[in-house]
Amino acid sequence: MAMYGPCPAGHWTRSLVRADFGPLKAGARYRVARAFRDFDGDMHEIDEAWIFLGSNFLPYEDGLSLFVSLDGEQEWHIRLCWRPQDQGDIIDGLGDYLLPG
Repeated sequence: MAMYGPCPAGHWTRSLVRADFGPLKAGARYRVARAFRDFDGDMHEIDEAWIFLGSNFLPYEDGLSLFVSLDGEQEWHIRLCWRPQDQGDIIDGLGDYLLPG
């Protein structure tokens, strides 16, 4: 698994636009229930688990950033693009791809 990170706590989250995103609640633990590839081509396999820290959205590029922690201390950055040809279906169906736990 490759994501941007790890970085110290607050590296990305100190400038979050929003904490919760769709079904994802900041501070909750999630696991990948359906494998997906992010904007950078990195695969997120079934049972990959992390704590959701928050998100940021760049409307002019349809860019969605998810900030997560694997260890409860450091932060990682997962990039997605909310366009049909990219990860639009994943973002629209986050509740199918990521389950609490």
